[in-house]
Amino acid sequence: MKKYLITGGAGFIGSHIAEELSKAGHKIIVLDNLRTGFEKNIKPLDIEFVNGDIQDKDLVARLARHVDCIFHLAALVSVPESLLYINECIEINTLGTISILEAARQNPNCKVVLSSSAANYGDNPVLPKVETMTPEPLTPYSITKLDGEYYLKMYQDQWNVPTTSLRYFNVFGPRQNPNSAYAAAVPIFIDKALKNKPIIIFGDGQQTRDFIYVKDVVRANVFASENGEGVYNVALGHSTSILELAESIINLTNSKSEIQFLQERPGDIKHSKADPSKYQQLGFKPKYTLEDALKETITSYEQHLTNPIILSLL
Repeated sequence: MKKYLITGGAGFIGSHIAEELSKAGHKIIVLDNLRTGFEKNIKPLDIEFVNGDIQDKDLVARLARHVDCIFHLAALVSVPESLLYINECIEINTLGTISILEAARQNPNCKVVLSSSAANYGDNPVLPKVETMTPEPLTPYSITKLDGEYYLKMYQDQWNVPTTSLRYFNVFGPRQNPNSAYAAAVPIFIDKALKNKPIIIFGDGQQTRDFIYVKDVVRANVFASENGEGVYNVALGHSTSILELAESIINLTNSKSEIQFLQERPGDIKHSKADPSKYQQLGFKPKYTLEDALKETITSYEQHLTNPIILSLL
């Protein structure tokens, strides 16, 4: 049995990591201030939940005592919000990460696994994205995620804190909120399809993304807790157009939804695709195809619609 601290562990991805590790019998501490996470995401789990802030250095130091690994997901995650609240974004994402690293520094062999982002590549048109490309972050969100990667490397170089940064591409799966003001395409499309409502696509739908299932992202984190250092892409390595995604979801749900096209949103990146070979050569490979992952996600959303008890727990 090992001991893990998960910051942001009541959120979408963090709660899935907490669920997987608690099922394996490990001791789990979740630290979350519930700004974007939900206690109901982790309520059924046998874990310790602390409602607190990663900027509380004394709290973080206490919770990190004797842990084997810190999965650091707590962040200001909305790109639009990061542009509105730049100072707050820096305080949470950069200074908060330093707080985590300082706590790990006091615990020999405590590894830090950072949830980073493909947004660090910016809108460079070169595909696929490979970790050796020069970062071109465009927003406070992506700049602070890149800051985190650099600080992880610095703490490893200066004080031998073991670290790994994972650059997620488009993560989706159960418990992703379709009602958020900044919701991603997959939960919105599934929610609309199950309700037979129009699915809105901004632009012509030919823009592409590299989607990866949240359960594979969980596996990527668990793998990183034992393997590797530096930065790795976490993705399938396949491009799927937004139109293809919408059509697949309509087919899989037998929906009567119609696809409607609106004007392209300014600032949207046209194409995104990862080269995941660096992480795969280390030993990590996703298990889920896009279709299988969509089917499992759709089943989860169908349960939400038909069973309010399940909805209250997830």
